[in-house]
Amino acid sequence: MRAIGGLWRWRHNPLRRKTDLAEAWLALLALVLIAVVAPLTGALAGAAAEHALQQSVRDQHRARHAVVATVVRKLTRAPLEPDPEASSAQDPHSRVLADWTAPDGSAHHGKVITVLRSPHRGDHFTLWTDRHGRLVGRPLDPAAATTHAMLAGVGAALMTVALLEAARRLVVWRMVLGRYARWDQAWDRAGPDWGKAGTGS
Repeated sequence: MRAIGGLWRWRHNPLRRKTDLAEAWLALLALVLIAVVAPLTGALAGAAAEHALQQSVRDQHRARHAVVATVVRKLTRAPLEPDPEASSAQDPHSRVLADWTAPDGSAHHGKVITVLRSPHRGDHFTLWTDRHGRLVGRPLDPAAATTHAMLAGVGAALMTVALLEAARRLVVWRMVLGRYARWDQAWDRAGPDWGKAGTGS
């Protein structure tokens, strides 16, 4: 809005300089680009991220399998860190020794972290493994992938706005430097005669 007001203000102003009008047009151009290019960039970036993340979700769901593990005994020290994708920070984490069977039929025994609040021998819980029974993280949820894609789109749009505004400010800064240089030249031409008797007569 300031850009439009600036154009109107300088339209027939006798004090208008070429650079004043150029700055107003530049501001209007930047405003139009921000209104058009930033949302378009955000939408394209979000769509690309959505496609890539949903493909990753499909790949993970094909490669990762939920298997039922059985508690052998509870452990007192943590063998590994909890998977940040598998549970929230508020979930209880118990360390146990467990047995499980991989999708390929092989038997496995190892130290794992479970969300069972008070695990006892024989309790069952779910683990995520690859086809051969090696522990993996929970596959990415499609809804979480969509959220990440939306955040990527918003980030791309904001980055576009920042770049366009930075470009506008850079051009204005160069225009102001040019204006100061012209003022200095005018001062140099007029300055030496100031204060002398008979100047201007």
